[in-house]
Amino acid sequence: MQVGHSGVTDALAAEVDRALTAHELIKVKILGDDRDARREIADAIAARADAALVHSVGKVIVLWRPRPEEE
Repeated sequence: MQVGHSGVTDALAAEVDRALTAHELIKVKILGDDRDARREIADAIAARADAALVHSVGKVIVLWRPRPEEE
């Protein structure tokens, strides 16, 4: 999954939520050269998805959220 120049949109947040529900652990690539801006975007994505930012290397972040209990 990649975050482009549009930043954190509703569509991106929905796709991150869907991917985390299916896989628990995902990688997201954040485009752009400004480290501080990438960090802010990473924090915003993690907050909207209610996920933990477990790793960040360069432009790639790893998010984790436990899979919901099945009823």
